[in-house]
Order: sequence, then C-alpha cells, then structure tokens
Amino acid sequence: MTTGYDYDLVVIGSGPAGEKGAAQAAYFGKKVAVVERAPYVGGAGINTGTVPSKTLRETALYYSGLRQRGLYGIDYSLKEDLNIGNFMYREQVVIQTEWKIISRNFENHNIELIWGDASLKDSHTVQVRLLTGETRDLTTNIVLIATGSSPHHPPDVPFTPGYIYDSDSILNMDRIPKSMTIVGGGVIGSEYAGIFTALGVAVSLVDTRDRLLPFIDGEIASRLQQRLERLGLRFLFNTRVEKTEIVNHGVRIQLDTGEVLESETALFAAGRQSNIEGLGLEALGVELGKRGLVLVNEKYQTSVDNLFAAGDVIGFPALASTSMEQARVAMVHAFDLRYKESLSSVIPLAVYTIPEISMIGLSEEECQEKGIEYLVGRAFYANNPRGLIVGDTDGMLKLIFSPKDKKLLGVHLIGEMASELIHLGAYVLAQGESIDAFIDSVFNYPTLSDSYKYAAYDGLGKWHDNKS
Repeated sequence: MTTGYDYDLVVIGSGPAGEKGAAQAAYFGKKVAVVERAPYVGGAGINTGTVPSKTLRETALYYSGLRQRGLYGIDYSLKEDLNIGNFMYREQVVIQTEWKIISRNFENHNIELIWGDASLKDSHTVQVRLLTGETRDLTTNIVLIATGSSPHHPPDVPFTPGYIYDSDSILNMDRIPKSMTIVGGGVIGSEYAGIFTALGVAVSLVDTRDRLLPFIDGEIASRLQQRLERLGLRFLFNTRVEKTEIVNHGVRIQLDTGEVLESETALFAAGRQSNIEGLGLEALGVELGKRGLVLVNEKYQTSVDNLFAAGDVIGFPALASTSMEQARVAMVHAFDLRYKESLSSVIPLAVYTIPEISMIGLSEEECQEKGIEYLVGRAFYANNPRGLIVGDTDGMLKLIFSPKDKKLLGVHLIGEMASELIHLGAYVLAQGESIDAFIDSVFNYPTLSDSYKYAAYDGLGKWHDNKS
C-alpha cells in the first residue's frame, strides 16, 4: 500500500464500472474500498437499467407468447392472469441474485464496502457520511469516480408516481396500463415501447427526429419500425411535446402538430445526466461537460491527476460492457500495471427491442458520409432452418465490406439472438479479416450463426458483379 494513505484506491459507486475497477486493482494486490450511497450494490446497470429492462423484456415475451406466435400457426394472446406482481417477479429475482454475486466478488477480493454518501474533501480524501449520520474520512492514493447517471427531467414535465415516469421510476409502476405515451425514441424509449406493446398496451412513441435510433443502420432501423408497427406501436416522428399535464386520472400531451395524446400513463426517456451532485468536483478543478459529464483523457484520467472516472458518468457510449472495460483500463494506468492499457476499438452494441438488434463497425450511412466504397451481403432468417424452427421469419444479418479486398467493415443484425450472434462478426472485424472468413468456416446445422456464411455468399456474388 502507498505509504501515508489508508487505501490505494477508493471507488465511489458500485455499478459495473465501480465493481470491475475495484476488482482489477484488488486483483493486483491493492487495498481497495468502495463507497455506495444506495441501499444496494450494482448501480443502475443492475437495479434500474440494463438488467431489469432486459429481464422485463423476456417476461413480456413469455406472457405475450410473441416468441410462439410464429410456431405451428398458433396465435397466442396475452395470458389472462397477468398482473403487476407476475410481471415484476422475475425482475426482482434476477436483481437479488446479482446483488449476491457482486457482494461475493467484493468479499473474494477483500474489498471493503462502505455504505454512505461520498464527497471529495480534497483529491486524496474521500469523506463519507455514514448511515449513522457520522462522517468518516478515507485517505487514498487514487480515486475512481463511477457514480453513473440518472434520468434527465425536463423542467416542464410534472413527473408523478402512477402517471408520468422516467426510466428508473417505471420499475415502480403499480399496474399495467391500457395505454401509454413514450417520449423519446432512443435506446430506452424504444426498448420499453416494445415491451409494453408486446403486453397489449396501446403505445404511442413521440420523437423530435425523423427516424428511430439514428445511430443504427437505416435498413435495420426501418425493419425494426415495421415490425413494431405490425405489433400495434404508433410512431410520431418530427414531433415535439409542447405541454404535459395530468387530467382525469390520465396524462394529456399536447404536440406541436396540434394533436393531443391522451393515455393512462407516460414515460419520458429524455436522456440522462451524470451523478456528480455533492461530490465537490468543481472545487477541486475537475473539468466538466454538458449535463455534468466528467471529462477524461484516453487513460480515463480527469484534469486532476489522481482522480479517474469511468462509466456513465463520463458519457457516451454509456454501456455496461464499455463501462467495465473503461474502469479496468483506468486502473491499469493509475497503478502502472502494464496489463490492459486501452479499450478495444471494436465495440459491439445491442438494443434489446422486440426484436432485438445489434451492430458493430460501419453502417451504410457512415460509409456514405465518409466516402467509403462498400458492398452489402444479406441473409434472412426466413431462409434459415433455425429461423423457421424458432418462428422468427423477420430476422436479417447484414455484412458491409470493401469491394477492393472483401475486408469486413460492419455487421448489422435484427432478430432472435442478435446480441449474441454479433460477437462472431466482432471477432472477424477486430482481426481485420474479409468475408471469406465466414465462407471458410463450418457452422453447426441448423443454427442462426450459419446466416454468416450465406450473407457472405450473397456478398461474394455482389463482389463478382462489381468486378465484371
């Protein structure tokens, strides 16, 4: 341990970044403490974001029978006995299990978990207001800020339990409504729109942009929108909310088009803001950006040398997967471990909509914007035996590659297991290989993974046509 300090590292926050950063340092023999102000470990990733929403997605698919509707011509309808207790039960089981896993990880690495509200007295002293009301000063060589983010609340929206929710409070709803308006067509809004639509809720999604999920390949986003529209979801693009109010045991939303939406409930998914309030970062000279983002360099080091930050608190991409890796990299640099010194440039992204989508690398739109020549190979689940077996005939795998040398540039998926299948493409992309890697491979049969081979063959045909 560094002479003169109580700890080598104090981590503020026990979410994905905090947990993995703490474990990385402790693995290499550092004395570590983690401070958590919530009554549970795991941060938003475990308690209000990633894990709960994905668990609710699986629950919605089960109760709605959506996964079975393409099987044997049977049209399943929503189970009659569904109530809020049924719907939330599995989510609570998963969360509580994750609490135990994280706590066990801390114990296995001899990481001290301290419950309380942290602030920075100076760059080497973390002051914790304990649950007893007393304060405790923790002196430390390094501090990792991993406090995550919270939903942004537009000032003119009257958030009210039972009527108007944000992406955290939606998990506390006391009933499954018959109708819902969702404002915001980003990841959170799109995921919950699919979940509630699957449950038979009449959902309208409002967004100021002209399409769903602008960072997703346009063809994939269009297929997703068409699928959700067939399920009954209504989209209102290029539309802005002018007024929101609670009336007659419901929510009335006035749009700039003049249309008025009335629904039992509303979900505002208006982005997130960093959890930095009360930390005292400004007083220490830590540079901050919009909505409290903590600004860091490539080492995840702030403008104060011994203060590091990782995860949602530093902003995009704000994924649990990248948050974990950022924290690990930060600790390698903080303690000169010469281990994992940079984050991979190849980062897969998944959106757990219904159906789920996933991507890595360049989209068609990005190739066009950058002036990069490209070709596309496609394979459809409707032509894949496993796709037919599981009843997913809407899925598609799309390969984007260079016409010069067939080098893979991007992979885009929509359909069952998209978030799992993307990793094969990610590996080929990271290795700088061509679509021949898929043609040369042997896949189990029948599998959805076999779609890679047929998308590559489709691309190969385009490649030959392009050369002639």
